Amino acid sequence: MSHDLATSVAECPILYVKVQSGRQIEEARKRLRLTQRDLARELGMGVRWLREIEAGNPRSRLDDHLLCAYRLGLSTGHILIPLLFAGQRMCFPRQLAMGDLSDLERMCIEMIAQRNLDHLTRALTPAWQVAAIPAGAGL
Repeated sequence: MSHDLATSVAECPILYVKVQSGRQIEEARKRLRLTQRDLARELGMGVRWLREIEAGNPRSRLDDHLLCAYRLGLSTGHILIPLLFAGQRMCFPRQLAMGDLSDLERMCIEMIAQRNLDHLTRALTPAWQVAAIPAGAGL
């Protein structure tokens, strides 16, 4: 990752996400041997707009990136995880940007689900007060 790209990640994470997402969408579309025309028609958008998405145009909407990712079977980790880092004012590690984030995305989902289940279990489990049994008392 170039210094300029690393700087843009810190200064404008949404722009960075759109560029990375556009690249992944284009690669996945080509891998699936879909033309831009076929994918655009299937998604109900114009070919020109799909080209803008694939190019990472700053005016492209994240929901269009998500729509493309869902259709192409891509993980949305390349969109959501950098935004999570930005929301916490943390620098997104450049090593993560180069790989498939689907495993990391799954781990995040599982951790959030487990945390919510733990909270729900605690909330629904009655807190039985156990009376102290005096020493030597028989049952």
